[in-house]
Amino acid sequence: MERIIANPSEQPAEPRESHVLVVDDDPQIRMLVARLLRASGYRVTGAGNGDQMRQVLASTSIDLIVLDVMLPGASGFDLCRELRKDSLVPIIMLTARGEEGDRIAGLDIGADDYLSKPFSPRELVARINAIMRRMRVNGATNSLTPARGYLFAGWTLDVVRRELIDPRGAVVDLSTGEFDMLRALVEAPGKILSRDHLLDLAKNRVATGFDRVVDVQISRLRRKIEVDPEGAPMIKTIRGTGYMFMPGVERQ
Repeated sequence: MERIIANPSEQPAEPRESHVLVVDDDPQIRMLVARLLRASGYRVTGAGNGDQMRQVLASTSIDLIVLDVMLPGASGFDLCRELRKDSLVPIIMLTARGEEGDRIAGLDIGADDYLSKPFSPRELVARINAIMRRMRVNGATNSLTPARGYLFAGWTLDVVRRELIDPRGAVVDLSTGEFDMLRALVEAPGKILSRDHLLDLAKNRVATGFDRVVDVQISRLRRKIEVDPEGAPMIKTIRGTGYMFMPGVERQ
């Protein structure tokens, strides 16, 4: 595979933080593509198979999907057909299957673009930028209208200023990882978020199955937002799976 070198100066960043889902069973490719896209101004979530892809889509808004074809279980072609039954989210197929027949099949079943491995990082970002510009010109979907913030239990998470404000109006210090993790939680209240999903929010990290960074950051978040010892917990642990955000959330 061609080596990917992230260089923000080579590509114009998107004017806002669009959210890209990278579906590939190779964690190294997910990490490299995520690093490239984050350097270009995108928010990125990874998924290793169709089940994880569905979990991410059920819990958060996605603006574009980079989809591998040769996945365990349901193939990228199968998942593309499934998505097109009720979604217009842009899809770029990124795969080693680069024969003409494969490219035509991918486009025929609903992919917006098709890029063969090994691929040019600059070309991938340029194609994503082009699709996002076209979506805005043709009329933004709901998912392309970003939230400016979220209200929950008297708290405000301002995603523009990247600030957490407590019920008294004071700003609470959060690390970058803590902010991204809390944002993922408030975007999917009442839904289970897996540790792998949350780990992808830690920049340039790949789940190993033994990484405790998610648990550590969740513990820190709890100490900052669950300040009432008599109050109900805001972040519930789902044993063996992940975490669930319990309060109701109002999107601004």
